[in-house]
Amino acid sequence: MPRLIVVTVSARLPGLLSAAGWAALQAGPVFAAELFPGIDVTTVDSPAEFLKRADALPVAVWLGGDEEFVQTLRTAGAEVEVVVGSADPPGARLLDLVGVMDRLRRECPWDSQQTHDSLKSYLIEEAYEAYDALQDGDSVALREELGDVLFQVFFHSRLAEESERPWGIDEVAGDLSDKLIRRHPHVFDGLVVSGADEVNVNWDRIKRAEKQRESIFDGIPESLPALVLAETLHRKATRAGVPAELVPDAELFAIARDDAESVLRQLARQFRDRVRAAEVAARADGHDPSTMDADQWRRYWPAG
Repeated sequence: MPRLIVVTVSARLPGLLSAAGWAALQAGPVFAAELFPGIDVTTVDSPAEFLKRADALPVAVWLGGDEEFVQTLRTAGAEVEVVVGSADPPGARLLDLVGVMDRLRRECPWDSQQTHDSLKSYLIEEAYEAYDALQDGDSVALREELGDVLFQVFFHSRLAEESERPWGIDEVAGDLSDKLIRRHPHVFDGLVVSGADEVNVNWDRIKRAEKQRESIFDGIPESLPALVLAETLHRKATRAGVPAELVPDAELFAIARDDAESVLRQLARQFRDRVRAAEVAARADGHDPSTMDADQWRRYWPAG
């Protein structure tokens, strides 16, 4: 039985081979199920055909095999050495999503009709569903919801490819990468900072210079929910050194000194849970919560 070497490659990035992978290709004739540009291969249709061709050779190399292919060879009695020629790098599955998005846009009756405008509500909805998963501490749900948010990013990027001044997901990713590098000079440009507070100050300073903004409040979306808007204004003002006594002291604005959305959501959930607890207690005594008066609600209201 000849010496068999299987060089595994990434299905998404087949042209990228490690040093070990290139070295393995020099060990003997190379066979594969398909052609690889720049590599001299003999194409064969099946593991059985590969074994038949390799039988007359001291060493034979298979390029592109997967775990099932390797197991087939070993079941046939062959000794197989596996060399990792290339593997999917982090982010490789995003290439799959590009292809899926392209096909949906071309072939799905619903996806093919969507516009930036028709998708606006979905972008907000998916972001809030991801937020809920974070609030609940549900890692499994968060993974799914972040995927839905990512789908919206890919969808809008795909739509932009069809515009008069087209751009796509690569431009989005490139712009983001460049921005992060510019705004983290302490990571990428040798700037020394004292801590996270100085990082925030530098971020705002660099952002204002990039956007040529005159006010610390420029760029804050007016469409934000009121509490989130107040929280954002408060945070920006505090970072800029606005004295506390100049910040409105109304009750709702005071809440915005913290994470307004989280604070109000927590209060809402506590209220919801207390109502439900009172309903359960009332039903246990034979009362219908939908017909209870104020005194009955007080009687069954949970302590705390």
